[in-house]
Amino acid sequence: MTDTWPYLDVHQSRTHEPTPYEYKLAATLEEVYTREGHELADVVRGLNARQVHASDGSPWTEESFRAEMNRLGA
Repeated sequence: MTDTWPYLDVHQSRTHEPTPYEYKLAATLEEVYTREGHELADVVRGLNARQVHASDGSPWTEESFRAEMNRLGA
């Protein structure tokens, strides 16, 4: 079988390699989604409980989490 177009390159929208902060945030989000749920309040609470804070070191709020996801292109 040959490759056909279109195909999905899993990193096609990536503009740079993820930073250590981005890797840690992604891994922790997976854990929070699995254990606490997908609601925004659950995610913010889960991240703060694990002390995985925003890139500036501050605890998450729903507003700061939305802004960060927008910045990261999620």
